[in-house]
Formats: sequence, structure tokens, C-alpha cells
Amino acid sequence: MALTKPQPRKHLHTRDIQCKGYQRDDGLWDIEGRIVDTKTYSFENFDRGGVASGEPIHDMEIRLTVDDDLVVHKAEASTNLSPYSLCGDITSVFSSLEGAVIAPGWRRDVVKRMGGVKGCVHLTDLVVGPMAVTAHQTVLTAREKRKAAEPGKEPPQLNSCHAYARDSQIVKKIWPDFYKET
Repeated sequence: MALTKPQPRKHLHTRDIQCKGYQRDDGLWDIEGRIVDTKTYSFENFDRGGVASGEPIHDMEIRLTVDDDLVVHKAEASTNLSPYSLCGDITSVFSSLEGAVIAPGWRRDVVKRMGGVKGCVHLTDLVVGPMAVTAHQTVLTAREKRKAAEPGKEPPQLNSCHAYARDSQIVKKIWPDFYKET
């Protein structure tokens, strides 16, 4: 079902987020995220002299290297464009994610390590949201193969959303042993 027709309005801001997952030859996984913010109008900026309409205000990238258990082995960030020249100075803090696990508590752990003045809100939001989901989606195949080798283990997707609710028809069809009628 599509959204309803909007009221008359003027487009002002665009945030493009792109995340990609890669399987590496060494058995690890690279999860890359990029955020690009643009405005439909030009404005003054004291560090950059001004930002032209359509020119990125933010252009930032992150790469997390994880294993099959979503343990971060390496994390690096880059600020290609930002409103202030000092914004890129904080990217080295992302290496503190090494050893963290993308699992329940991930958001809390990331914020503890680099929230507020210890980090960049844009990069932190990218890591805790879209990149975490991308990591799960990318590594899922490897995890599924491992789970298949362990009969009787619950699928990790079980109860993760409406479609995979224990009482859904999807679960009944895919994982009948874990289906429970309500």
C-alpha cells in the first residue's frame, strides 16, 4: 500500500544512506556504510565559505570488519565532507568498536564508547541502525549454514519481526518444528 498523496510542500533536505555487505576471501565480512546529506538551497558556512545547493553537507563513510558471530575485528571511519573542518578529527574513535558484538545491547555499547561529545552523531546513527541491520542481513547466510549443522537450534530470526513470529504462517512453513499456534 502506497503512502497517501501529500499536502503541497517544498523539498529542502535529502539524506541518502547506503550500506553494503561484502564477504571477504579471508572468511571475514566487510560492512560499509555511507551517509550523504544535501540541501536544495545554498547557504553560508563559516568553515567552508558556503555550501551550494546539491553539494553534500555531510559525506561520511564507515567500514566494519566482522566475523560470523558479528564480532567487530576492525572499524574505521572517514569524513569526506562536513560543515566544520574539525568534524573529521573524531573518526579515529571508531576503532574503539573493535571487539564489540553486533547483538542485543549493540546500540548501548556504541553510545557508551562514542556517544555525545566522544563521537559524531551522524556516524554513530549510521553504525547503530542501518549498518547493524546490513551486517545481520549479510552474515545471515553463513550463520544459517552453521545453524543447519546444529539440529534443534532455534533460527536466529525467530520472533525478530511480525513475519517471523512463532505463530506466523511463514514460521509454520519454513521451521515447522518451531511453530506454536496461539
